[in-house]
Amino acid sequence: MSIRTLREDIACVFERDPAARNTFEVLTTYPGLHAILHYRMANWLWRKGLKWFARFLSTFSRWMTGIEIHPGATIGHRFFIDHGMGVVIGETAEIGNDCTLYHGVTLGGTSWKKGKRHPTLMDGVVVGAGAKVLGPITVGRDARIGSNAVVTKDVPESVTVVGIPGRIIRKATTIDENRRREIAAKIGFDAYGMADDMPDPIARSIHNLMDHMHAVDNKIDSMCKALATMGDTTCSDALPELEKETFVSLHERLEKEREEDEQESNNNGNNSEKG
Repeated sequence: MSIRTLREDIACVFERDPAARNTFEVLTTYPGLHAILHYRMANWLWRKGLKWFARFLSTFSRWMTGIEIHPGATIGHRFFIDHGMGVVIGETAEIGNDCTLYHGVTLGGTSWKKGKRHPTLMDGVVVGAGAKVLGPITVGRDARIGSNAVVTKDVPESVTVVGIPGRIIRKATTIDENRRREIAAKIGFDAYGMADDMPDPIARSIHNLMDHMHAVDNKIDSMCKALATMGDTTCSDALPELEKETFVSLHERLEKEREEDEQESNNNGNNSEKG
C-alpha cells in the first residue's frame, strides 16, 4: 500500500462525508477507513501466498470495525465505506474505482462451488444501506443500488435499482429529456418538477403523454407539408395559445397553498387577539 493510495482513501472520505472535519479525526475514528487499510495489508499477504496471516488480519479487522472484507477480494482506488457496521465483501468480489458502500451491505455469493461467485461493481457504483448484491453478476458503471434492495441480476450502467427483488428505474436519454422539455415549454407545464428516474407513477404517465404528443406533432407536421405541396393552406393557420395558468406545476401549487394557509392562520391569530 503506497502513500498515494492512503492519501486517496483519506481524501475520498472528505468528498463523500460532510461530517468529516479533519485528517486526524478520519484516521482515528472512521472504521470504514480502518477496514480498507487492513484489507490492503491483508490482500498483499494473500497475494504473497501468506493466506493464513491474511485471514487472521481480516478476522482482526472484522472484530475491530464490524466490517468483513475477504483478503482475496479485488478493490480499486478511492473506495469508501460509510459507517460500515455489517458490511460483508466476499472472496471473489471485484470493486472498481470511486465506489461507495453503506452499512449493512453484502456482496455475497449464491453458490458453494469454487470460482467466481461474488459480484463485480464497476467504477462509481453506490450501494445503499442494507442492500444485498448476490451472485457473480455485474453492476454497471455509475449505477445506484437503493437501500435494502436485493439484486441477483446484472445491472446496466447509470441506472437505479430498488426493491425486492431489485427493479431497474431507467434514466431517460438526453434526447428524450430534451424532447420533453420542449413539449413542457410549449404548453407551459412543469411535469410536476420531477425527473424521469424518480419512481412516481403520475410523473411517468405525464412523460409518456409528452412522448405521445411529440409523435402526434411530428405526424401533423408531415401531413401539413404534404397538404402544402398540394396547394392547401389550412395548416398555415396558427394554433390557439394555451394559457399557462391552466398548467401549473405541483411545486407552484403547493407553494401557493402554503402561503394561503399561512395567511389564513395569521388572520385567525389576529382575530383571536382582537376577541
